Amino acid sequence: MLVHLAARSYRNFDTLDIDVPTSGLAIIGENGHGKTNLLEAVAYLGLLRSFRGARDADVIRFGAPAFHVRATLAAPSAWHTVGVGFERSTKRKRATLDGVEQSRLTQALGAVPSVAFSPADVILVTGGPAERRHYLDVMLALSMPAYLHALQQYRGALLRRNAALKIAQRDAGGTRGSHAAQVSIWEPALAEHGGAIVAARHAFVRNHAERYARLCTDIGEREIASLAYAAVGSLGTERPRGARMDDARAAIVEPDLLNVTAQQEALRHSFEQQRAMELRRGVTLVGPHRDDLTLQLGGRDLRTFGSAGQQRSAAIALRLLELATLTTAIGHPPLLLLDDPFAELDLGRAGRVLALLEDAGAAQVLLAVPRVEDIPAAFTRLDRRQMRQGQLA
Repeated sequence: MLVHLAARSYRNFDTLDIDVPTSGLAIIGENGHGKTNLLEAVAYLGLLRSFRGARDADVIRFGAPAFHVRATLAAPSAWHTVGVGFERSTKRKRATLDGVEQSRLTQALGAVPSVAFSPADVILVTGGPAERRHYLDVMLALSMPAYLHALQQYRGALLRRNAALKIAQRDAGGTRGSHAAQVSIWEPALAEHGGAIVAARHAFVRNHAERYARLCTDIGEREIASLAYAAVGSLGTERPRGARMDDARAAIVEPDLLNVTAQQEALRHSFEQQRAMELRRGVTLVGPHRDDLTLQLGGRDLRTFGSAGQQRSAAIALRLLELATLTTAIGHPPLLLLDDPFAELDLGRAGRVLALLEDAGAAQVLLAVPRVEDIPAAFTRLDRRQMRQGQLA
C-alpha cells in the first residue's frame, strides 16, 4: 500500500526519502535517532496530527519554516499520492490528494490508514478518561463519516456554550435569565450531535466487548476482562458482558442505549437540569465530552488495581480492536506501525501478541526496534534499514 515516503523538515529529518517494499520494513537504530519519528510521519498522513499528541509547530525541524510529508501509494488505496504540510508563520495546514489541495482537511482524514502499537499505549489504561475518549473518537471518526460530522458539530457547539457560561460566571451582577438564554441556545445542537456520538460509542462497546475479553484471554490474562461505557448525562452505562443486573432495569435501559433519539432526549433533559449549576461553575458538566470507557479485570478497575503487565495487555487488546474496526470499515488491513511494541512484555505475552497480529492479516508492516536481535521471528522476512541521526542507511 505504501510505496514511497518523503519527509521534509519533519522532526529530526532534514530530507527523508524511503522506498517501502510490499511487505514493509524493519527500521533499526538506537533510541533518539528518529525511528519513532518515521512512524509518526506515516501516521500523520492518516490522522493529520501527531499520534504522540505533539503540536504541529513542535514537529517542524528546528529552525525550519514548515514541514511536509508525502506518500506514494498503490492498490488498494484510492489515491496515488497523499501530502500534508504545515507552515509555522501562518499556522496553516494543507492536505493534497493526488496533487489537489483539499478545501477541508477532513477530506484527507484516513487517506493513509494505519494503526500504531507502542509501549506508550499503556496510557489508554493508566491515563484519564480523555485518553480513552480520544481513542474512541479517532477510531470511530476514521471508520464512520457520520460520526466525524457529529463530533465536529458537537465540539463547535460545546465551545460556544462554554464561552457563554464563562461570560455568565464573570458577570455575577448580570441578568440571570439573559445569561441562561445565551447558554441554552446551544443545547439543541449539543443534544442532537451528542446523542449520535453516545449511541455510536455504546454500539462499539456492545459489538466488541466479547471480542475484547477474548483478546485479553488470548494474550494471557486468566481473569475475565470487561469493557463498558460510562455516560454522564445521557442514557445508562453499558454493563460489562457477564455482569449481573436486575432484569427489570435491564429491560428498560439496555434497548435505549443504541437509540439516537432517546439519547438526544436524555441529553436535552440533562442540560436543562444542570444549567443552573453550570452557570455558577462556568463549564458544561454533562455530555459525551465527560464520558469514559471503563476497563475491568476480574471485576476490578484496571487503572487502579491492574499490574503493569495486565495494563499493557489491555492496551494491546484495544489496539487490536482498532485494527479490526478499521479493517472492516475500509475493506482491507491498514498499515501496521510497530514501535518496539514488545519491549515491556515477557516472552510468553509477546509471542501470543505476535500470533494475534498475524491472525489479523496485516499486509504491510513498519517495525522500529533498537537492535537486530529485537526483531521478532515473524518479521525477520522484512527488509532492514539502519537509522542514525535522522539518516537511513
